[in-house]
Amino acid sequence: MFRKLRTVIYHVDDLDKAKTWYKNIIGIDPYFDESFYVGFDINGCELGLDPDFTNIDSGNQSIAYWSVNDIEKTVSILMANNATVISPIAGVGEGIKTAVLKDPFGNAVGLIEEK
Repeated sequence: MFRKLRTVIYHVDDLDKAKTWYKNIIGIDPYFDESFYVGFDINGCELGLDPDFTNIDSGNQSIAYWSVNDIEKTVSILMANNATVISPIAGVGEGIKTAVLKDPFGNAVGLIEEK
């Protein structure tokens, strides 16, 4: 059924600020940049920023995990850019580490490092 992570959409209350923040974090310009949606292509997976909060409830329960090479470095970079830790770095077995941070716009950003 599921083949790969294709798209993660974060709802943000300040699209320009979120676009700048994510551009600084991931180091690329968006491939799609309009007033109603901003899309980044990250190695074939889309990170979408959406300012529309229609039918969006506070406290979304899902977390998408982004693969990273160095979780400690990534957490440090995110925290230096005003992200806060929800779940600190933890080993979950077989050399895999995870962490979850909250971006400045209230979205949970999952990180996973596999050795």
